[in-house]
Amino acid sequence: SGHGQLLPPQNVTLLSKDFEMILTWAPGEGSPQNVTYTVRYKSQDHMDKWLEVPHCNNIPRTSCILTCVLSNIYVKVRARVKAVSGRLQSPWVKSQFKDYYSEVELAPPVLILNIKENSIHVSASFPLPTCMEKLTWKYELNHWEAGSEDKVSKGGSSYKFRRDSVTIDTTALRGNYCLSARSIYESIDLKYSEFSQPVCVPLNHKG
Repeated sequence: SGHGQLLPPQNVTLLSKDFEMILTWAPGEGSPQNVTYTVRYKSQDHMDKWLEVPHCNNIPRTSCILTCVLSNIYVKVRARVKAVSGRLQSPWVKSQFKDYYSEVELAPPVLILNIKENSIHVSASFPLPTCMEKLTWKYELNHWEAGSEDKVSKGGSSYKFRRDSVTIDTTALRGNYCLSARSIYESIDLKYSEFSQPVCVPLNHKG
């Protein structure tokens, strides 16, 4: 079946970004316009079988999100991809092994602020895949006066995951204050995301 006449995908890599586990690759040399790709994966607790990834069969793009098909986030998985064009198929190319639990890369939370007269109510939302909402993500919040080098609550407090929020008493604060947060995840050791872009708000400006 014309095997081997289609060059296989290159740079096949399993990586984690923004809470997701993603397989990426580049087209093989001289790939035709109409090439599509099919992805399979296997995990170390089912080494005898390559499993289908239903949303990554005959796809035109060069990446596939595997996060929510993983049956076990604590077990290492690997994926493979082949190119298909008409009746031609390339050989499969495999990625390295990776597991979600210890290798997940975090994205910063999105802060939602509700400003009242003497307080700011802050809640954080995480750009999470739905299948990972049950894990305990936390976030750390910094707030400081704009322009000051000293970030008030440097090392701040960690507030538990998602639906939780924190209220900061602003009675004694005057001027522009900035808030920024990062996601925290405790697996084998503590992991942190980058801090979110600071959001700055004027406080207790009379009139």
